[in-house]
Amino acid sequence: MAAAARNLPPDPHTPVLLRPLLAALAPISGTWLDGTFGAGGYARALLDAGAARVIAVDRDPLAFEMARPWAAEYGDRLELREGVFSRLDAYGTDLDGVVLDLGVSSMQLDRPERGFSFLRDGPLDMRMSQEGPSAADLVNTASEAELADILFHFGEERASRRIARRIAQARAEAPIATTLQLAAIVESCLPRAKPGQSHPATRSFQALRIAVNAEYDELFEGLMAAERALRPGGRLAVVTFHSIEDRMVKRFLAARAGQAGRASRHAPDAAEQAPRFTLATRKPIGPDAAELAQNPRSRSARLRIGIRTEAPAGRIDPRAIGMPQRKESGR
Repeated sequence: MAAAARNLPPDPHTPVLLRPLLAALAPISGTWLDGTFGAGGYARALLDAGAARVIAVDRDPLAFEMARPWAAEYGDRLELREGVFSRLDAYGTDLDGVVLDLGVSSMQLDRPERGFSFLRDGPLDMRMSQEGPSAADLVNTASEAELADILFHFGEERASRRIARRIAQARAEAPIATTLQLAAIVESCLPRAKPGQSHPATRSFQALRIAVNAEYDELFEGLMAAERALRPGGRLAVVTFHSIEDRMVKRFLAARAGQAGRASRHAPDAAEQAPRFTLATRKPIGPDAAELAQNPRSRSARLRIGIRTEAPAGRIDPRAIGMPQRKESGR
């Protein structure tokens, strides 16, 4: 553990729940896949803790540019792959473990030109892969109803209709092009935040980022891909940062462990099947007092771990794990 901490890159963005994750997964050996490489914290820690090889996957090319100064020291033990959750089983099979750290990374938030932060002005981008339609494209072209749907279902924003209406009014005068433009529009629709409360634009920016990057679809498909890629006894560890992600992971592992009821009355009845996972812990693992003091961002982090059984991989309906369903434009 000390070696892992000592050898982490000289970067302030140490991943959350690193110590409890390594403790819960010990002993670590064999081949692991880090599906959210980011600044390399989890990948390096896994290698230093005993993994023979780590396949490091990220959809953001910036992650691999930042890794150039240090990645070579691990030789062929570290394989860098640009890719997405939904194709994890194309990057590795018969894996001893898969680690996923969900959401936006600090390295993305801290660069205004990436357009993820409502605290710094920059182009309204939010694309993790730096390709495809941006948040500005979505904000300026989606219908008012579609925007309200995104804000409500992906961000749990209660004022979604009010904010969508104000966005539609603003863009009719001039396109919304920057993060601070959008943040000001959202703030104008909501009460001023009290001390200790999150910024008024938090939920809206979360929702748009998730929509731009199809994050819930990728999470769902990534969980399925991890099930296919793990060997019997292999472990799936997922760190979430908000309630929708955590609910999806919780219900997925419960369903695959044969312990789930129906997520909603609209979800199909699940046929009884052999468990694909067992649960490593009954409750999620959160940050301890020391980590909270060192990194307040960790306060909402939750770690869930499942252990793969010998049952063959299968398929599950996304509604069975409470995945938000975005309405298609025009419906």
